[in-house]
Amino acid sequence: MVIMTTTSSADFQPVLERIAEEMERTPGRGRPADYIPALAARDPRSFGMAVAEPDGTVYGVGEWREPFSTQSITKVFTLALDLAREGDELWEHVGREPSGNPFNSLVQLEYEQGIPRNPFINAGALVVTDRLHTRTGDAAGELLAFLRAESGNPGLDFDEDVAASESAHGDRNAALAHFMASYGNVDNDVPVLLDQYFRQCSLTASCADLALATGFLARHGVRADGGRLLTRSQAKQVNAVMLTCGTYDAAGEFAYRVGLPGKSGVGGGIIAVVPGRCTLCVWSPGLDERGNSVAGVAALDRFTTLTGLSVF
Repeated sequence: MVIMTTTSSADFQPVLERIAEEMERTPGRGRPADYIPALAARDPRSFGMAVAEPDGTVYGVGEWREPFSTQSITKVFTLALDLAREGDELWEHVGREPSGNPFNSLVQLEYEQGIPRNPFINAGALVVTDRLHTRTGDAAGELLAFLRAESGNPGLDFDEDVAASESAHGDRNAALAHFMASYGNVDNDVPVLLDQYFRQCSLTASCADLALATGFLARHGVRADGGRLLTRSQAKQVNAVMLTCGTYDAAGEFAYRVGLPGKSGVGGGIIAVVPGRCTLCVWSPGLDERGNSVAGVAALDRFTTLTGLSVF
């Protein structure tokens, strides 16, 4: 096996094609999330992968332009949008440490007095959404406008059926929000916050859309139009939290295998960042027991192995 250690732009497409061929031959692709009908119906063997360079050039393979439910991937963008507005004050309300518990756990909140462990577990994402909503009046709308601009796709939108399905099964998220509100760590009325949160998670996008939209993290905080969203230090902070907390309670394993900042969603998508070089998105709906795409993690593992691109 030849391992490329100095991958140029022209090498991305053949690398993606090789990975897609390997994934096609790989058995045991996991199971789609079964608690949201729109996710449960997806074929676990579906696969798409895209790589975007900082200048907006994008490469793809498989179903890389097929829209899917982004779910928790959107937490990265909501975090960046709020951090850009309030800076370090945000970190007084949410931590930056791995949780070691399931993403919807109530356990830690009680003995940590309503301060979520990090922005990517559900409790932390609720706090970030709450704070962005306070500052903008429409957190979900702010997220949608940002993703449309960064991806160059004005057709991106929320899936109202998915949002309604999540709301119908949202008792645990409601419990998290009410519990944090009892500690004064939620500003908005809980029903308003939950509506914003469920809409945010229902956004539908493709691998191409998300690879492009994540580009500001490879450009050290600079948006696609050249304007700056985050300082270089803030972009580093977001990437660091993605590396340590972005794949639920499997972040250590993901860092070990892939070696990149990443964020997964139970829709089967994972975004990843190679600072200064490129951003990636891979999608395959079959999940492992921790909620991460089986083929998605394997594909990113192969990408960093074949290209030598890693933060380590």
